[in-house]
Amino acid sequence: MPVSADGEGGARLRIRVTPRAKQTALAGTVEVDGHPALAVRLAAPPVDGAANKALLGFLASGLQMPKSKIRIISGETGRLKLVSLSGADPELVAAWIKRES
Repeated sequence: MPVSADGEGGARLRIRVTPRAKQTALAGTVEVDGHPALAVRLAAPPVDGAANKALLGFLASGLQMPKSKIRIISGETGRLKLVSLSGADPELVAAWIKRES
């Protein structure tokens, strides 16, 4: 599963994004470097941070958490991202992924 506990009462999520998709949606999970990652298609282009903003908004909406609790830890300019979900229960995040994928 691409979600894990962060040791600080929250969760971390490995995400592989595909910008410029027809619509923003989860696309299941994929293997990246031998580790699972959540595949997310984003309608936004990877220009001027638009895709990152779209990703944060999509996660906030889907997980019903404030955007201020979600941040990209690494991969801001790449397709593979590590996202911190402050205060999120990893089990609830995993359940959301299963429901939406």
